[in-house]
Amino acid sequence: MQRMNPSSVTASPVVSSLSDLPEPGGLCAIHQPNLFPRLTTLAKLFAADYWIVLEDAQFTRRDYQHRARLGTLDEPGRRQWLTVPTHLPHGQQTLIRDALIDDPDRACRKTAGMLRQYYGASPYWPALAQSLAPVLDAFGTGRTATVAEVSTRALLGLLGWQGKTLTSSDLPSRPGRSERLTDLCTITGARAYVCGTGGMTYLDPAPFAAEGIAVLPFQPPTTSIWSSGRSLSSLWAVAALGPQEVAARMQRLALDHGLMAAAA
Repeated sequence: MQRMNPSSVTASPVVSSLSDLPEPGGLCAIHQPNLFPRLTTLAKLFAADYWIVLEDAQFTRRDYQHRARLGTLDEPGRRQWLTVPTHLPHGQQTLIRDALIDDPDRACRKTAGMLRQYYGASPYWPALAQSLAPVLDAFGTGRTATVAEVSTRALLGLLGWQGKTLTSSDLPSRPGRSERLTDLCTITGARAYVCGTGGMTYLDPAPFAAEGIAVLPFQPPTTSIWSSGRSLSSLWAVAALGPQEVAARMQRLALDHGLMAAAA
């Protein structure tokens, strides 16, 4: 079937002004901003050519939008939540992008202290600390979503990811979970949508098939560093193994899924 013309996607009048879209034919990942995301989440984004930050979905306190589970450097089984205290100005209906940090200065100091406490002894700490500096600066915005997005981008950058980041609210899409994801892929010219294990449980492939967009399941292994990858922040792997080793493992994982060219 013919690919949808972007102008036919219902919703936003800004479509004609979108001038920073990726080159068509890439791999798209769509994910909410997560604070220092889990290893499996970071690996999915790393495998994609671009990440659409889904920041206009509803905020969920039990999710990872404002918290991350840290594992100690030598004993990752010893864990503690790092949480950014967050106020929802519109109650349960608050969108992720509208969530506000309670006392940003205090939250910043606590975050910086916990990161140093857990990973300051790592031989890779100097590089990690340098990459995390923009995350601490982002607390000045007062917005939880900004801190979470910057934390993810900082880790991707440390691993050498060369992809592009887009924002869902800047792109036109229809309501409906699968329809919306399809439209976001279509407007950005994706050839395939990289979908994690959670998304595969609810995703309807029909809208994607109608637009000629492949759905590529991304299922990391459950051994080695991946054994805790669905629960533990990727900070532990980066601090324990180093950015170069983690990036190499993510590249191999993407190759195993057929998501990355052999030359990468």
